[in-house]
Formats: sequence, C-alpha cells, structure tokens
Amino acid sequence: MKRRFLLFLFVLALTSFAFSADKIKVACVGDSITAGVGVKDAKNLYPTQLGELLGAGYEVKNYGNSGSTMLDDGDKPYKKQKSFADAVAFAADIVVIKLGTNDSKPQNWAKKDGFAASTKSLVEAFQKANPKVKVFLCFPVPVIAQGAFGIRDEIVKNEIIPLIQKTAEELKLPTVDLYAALDGKPELFPDRVHPNDGGAKLIAKAVYEAVKK
Repeated sequence: MKRRFLLFLFVLALTSFAFSADKIKVACVGDSITAGVGVKDAKNLYPTQLGELLGAGYEVKNYGNSGSTMLDDGDKPYKKQKSFADAVAFAADIVVIKLGTNDSKPQNWAKKDGFAASTKSLVEAFQKANPKVKVFLCFPVPVIAQGAFGIRDEIVKNEIIPLIQKTAEELKLPTVDLYAALDGKPELFPDRVHPNDGGAKLIAKAVYEAVKK
C-alpha cells in the first residue's frame, strides 16, 4: 500500500512538472508601474491581469523594481537590481520591458547618450538566457503635467519614446504603445505618474493584444 502511494506521488510530481514545463513563460520587466505602485488591489497589478487574459497556458511573473532606470548610468539602473538577475534566471519565452519613465528625471536624462546602448544590452541579456525569446519594448505611459519625482512628460514623449522606437526597429523588436493606451486619461493617474487599477487594466490589455498578435 505504501509503495502504491509513493508511486502515485511520483506520477503526480511528474505530471505537475510536465504541465509547468509546457507553459509559456512571460517576464514583465519594469519600474514601479510594473511593480504596482498606485494600484490598490494586488489582483489588479498589470502582470496579474495579463496572466488572467493570457490564460492557463502562460506563466506570468512580475519583475518590476521601483525607481529603476533603463540607463546603466542612471541613479538606479535596472541591471543592478535583484529583479534583473531573477528575470534573467527565469529564462522567459516572452519578455515585456517597460522602462524609461525614471530616465526622464534631470539627473538621469543628462546621460541620455547611453540610453540606446543600455536598452540593447538589456535585450541581449534576455536573448542570451533564452535565444528563442520574444522581447517587446513598451513606450512609457504619459506623465500628467510636470508629474512628480522630477519625471517629465515632454522628455518621455519627445525623446525617450522616439529612442525606444528607433532601437526596436534596429533590433527588429515589436513595441507596445502604452503612451497612446493611457493618453488623455488623467483620472487614471492619482499622483500624476502611477496608473491606478483602471490604468493597470489598460496596460494589461495593450500588452495582451501585442503578445497575441
């Protein structure tokens, strides 16, 4: 009886492993907006909502890190955070990168010449972890008025987004226009920078539509 029970547990473990291995792994990389600052209910975090939209065949993980920059020379480079190491170790099949908002701060954008190279090296890290990975580069969401924390919409819209677009074209990567998805909806930004639960829903929807194209 004991041997049968142990055999049952072994088969169950193998089945669970096979089921997990068959899932498409999705890594959501980003700053506080990905991490969920501004969202009141944890179930409404954009990566969580994305997982609900994609369904049981996907495993979506949140690797957002508040305050992080795309710039390697920024005041908090994403590549120097544990979230980055964890995201690379995950070896995702799909990586969604949503960085750039914090890069618009004056102390960071003074080093803007390194933005494209920093973006490319981040993409390359995920491609090295999984050569078959599909990477999506997101345009940052709008900043309402001047925003807070020194974050500036004019820099996001007129400089950062064009740089992300150009880099995506060079690397032949798809983009997700989150700026357009949330533009003209200031009610979704209680603190002028971080989308609320409703804003996170729109982000999840835009990413979902890009991934399922």
